Amino acid sequence: MTASLLEVNDLCISRAGHEVVSGVSFALQSGSDTAVIGPNGAGKSTLVQALVGLLPHQGGTIRLLGHTLPRSGRLPREVRDQVAYLPQKLLLDGRFPLSVSEFVRLGCSPCCNHRKAVPAALERLQVSHLRRRLLSELSGGELQRVLLAFCTVHPRKLLVFDEPRTGLDPQAAVQLQELLQQLRLQEGLTILQITHDLSMVRRSSDWVLCLNRALCCQGPPEHTLSREELERLYGRDYVLYEHSHHH
Repeated sequence: MTASLLEVNDLCISRAGHEVVSGVSFALQSGSDTAVIGPNGAGKSTLVQALVGLLPHQGGTIRLLGHTLPRSGRLPREVRDQVAYLPQKLLLDGRFPLSVSEFVRLGCSPCCNHRKAVPAALERLQVSHLRRRLLSELSGGELQRVLLAFCTVHPRKLLVFDEPRTGLDPQAAVQLQELLQQLRLQEGLTILQITHDLSMVRRSSDWVLCLNRALCCQGPPEHTLSREELERLYGRDYVLYEHSHHH
């Protein structure tokens, strides 16, 4: 059994005095692709923000890359450099004229040779031809690839995404997923992603966390995406709706 990259034990997170995540425990194995699914308001974004050190937690423990995170949530430097997080909505100010190359360079760690690393990252994500374009001029699919280049311009262990396919057309969404799988295999990355795309989870996730404040269940897709488990997680009406629309 390989050591877990991330171990979460009995995690509790409150926001504005209300417990939003309650008693959550799971582990991420190195090189795995784990999906977090659940209804709106289930605490999914809160959970991943606590894991990457953006939110404090009130109870339980988070152990990431061998370090136990303080309750305040601040990641130690040596951990922070190995984790990339893409929020659901990245607020890029269109008035700030940043080219693709300049933006990806911002992802470099202090010790990385950006003259080599930036072109290599752009090449790997097939966006070299966009290097001089402004971020504000990119399509949704192009921007997602550039964001991935930013996240992987120096070696990382863990990529955390909040709904990476939001706003992408179906073809761009499939391409993005293929790129993620490629990166995972080539770079040995571990991926944790919040998603509503259950067909994508069926195709490419190793492990699924079903969250509605607490973990309703966790396991491989064939177990967690069974009709019974989805009814427990989302309610009967949702599952009937999904069933009738996807068949």
